[in-house]
Amino acid sequence: MNSDNNISHRVHLEEMTQKPTRQRFFVLAVLFISLSIIYLDRVNISIIAANAQFLQEMDLVGKPIYIGLLMSLFLITYGISNVVLSPIGDLIGPRKAMLIAYIIISVSLLFGGLSSIFGVLLGTRILLGVGEGLYYPMQNTFIKNWFPPGERGRANTAWILGQSLSPAVAMPVFTWIIAEYSWRHTFYFSFVLSLIPLVLIYFFASNTPRENRYINKHELEIIEEDRTVNHLVSHSEEKPSLITRSKIYLCNPNFWLLLIIFSSNSMLSWGVVTWLPTYLNTERGFSWTNVGWMSSLPFIFGLLFKIVSGIVVDRTGKKGMIMLISALLCAAGILAGVNISNNYIAAIMISFGIGASSMQLPCVFTLLQGMVPSEAISSAAGALNGMAVGFGALSPVLIGLILSLTHNFYSVMYLLIGIVLIGGLVSLFFAVRRL
Repeated sequence: MNSDNNISHRVHLEEMTQKPTRQRFFVLAVLFISLSIIYLDRVNISIIAANAQFLQEMDLVGKPIYIGLLMSLFLITYGISNVVLSPIGDLIGPRKAMLIAYIIISVSLLFGGLSSIFGVLLGTRILLGVGEGLYYPMQNTFIKNWFPPGERGRANTAWILGQSLSPAVAMPVFTWIIAEYSWRHTFYFSFVLSLIPLVLIYFFASNTPRENRYINKHELEIIEEDRTVNHLVSHSEEKPSLITRSKIYLCNPNFWLLLIIFSSNSMLSWGVVTWLPTYLNTERGFSWTNVGWMSSLPFIFGLLFKIVSGIVVDRTGKKGMIMLISALLCAAGILAGVNISNNYIAAIMISFGIGASSMQLPCVFTLLQGMVPSEAISSAAGALNGMAVGFGALSPVLIGLILSLTHNFYSVMYLLIGIVLIGGLVSLFFAVRRL
């Protein structure tokens, strides 16, 4: 009997002295890598759209609307898939949903590089939109499940950084790949990289901390310490219906305010991603060599602004004020850049403004994760992102149409400034309420 007590006492002492594991940060690293590789797949179109060989092979010379369609069709599919497919994550778990999504993404990239006609390439963009539309909301589910409320601002910043870091690296890398090989090799390069997240998610990710074999109880206590119990269904193994999950956020006015802010940000982002290389080349006269690294500047600025935003969110909780400041800085930067004659200073100012808009993203997702319970977060994130991207999808084609009519970018830039300020105005509702 004493022997059993001694063993129990030793086990208890070991548990008391054991340090908490840091598995949640490893999972966060997996999310960062996975999202970074996804964003490589998105920006290669903006680079190859300025490549003469690509335009000739696809018969797109002098057809800016068709070039915009490559991004817009992807975004439309991506937006719809966010809304329609995100409930899959609530049903089968985010891990399985992410694996399925990445298989679809990998297939689309492989066939994208093999495409020989424009219609087939459009088809691969639709397939890519389906895969990424299923994938993106799952990141929010992982953050909701794996991080306590006081860490979510920085955690959201960490995985969202992939949206800035990846394009910043991709622009010059893809430019080099095209110069040395061909535009097709940008797809093959992305395809090979897409196999990495499949391995990481399969072996190291789990839906919740309690399902993870690498975590100890001390880290579990940290994760669950200040978590508010907020469930849709209690004392039942039955999963809540799609209607039940949808009501929890669709009936919340804050969700629709977030949608307006996120939509304005999405329209700016996707318009810039698609057309910035062309603007730098045709309007500002930068050489093809310089276009690559100049196009990465907005993402470098965005990287810095997101880090600042994540830290300030967790320390102050003033997400509304941060989103408002972000919109004002963005509008001021673009406005100054458009009216400066020096090409290098203009490009830097525009890039600064676009980067400043990134401060809104950690705020939007942290607000969403605070207002929606775990059982509905995949659906809510999918609905929010999907509808916002739906508006963002209008941007590339709208810009292409404006360019076809006016043959200059000035009207485009002023339109983007107006859209950004609308989001800033709505941010005032959260700022006034100190959210």
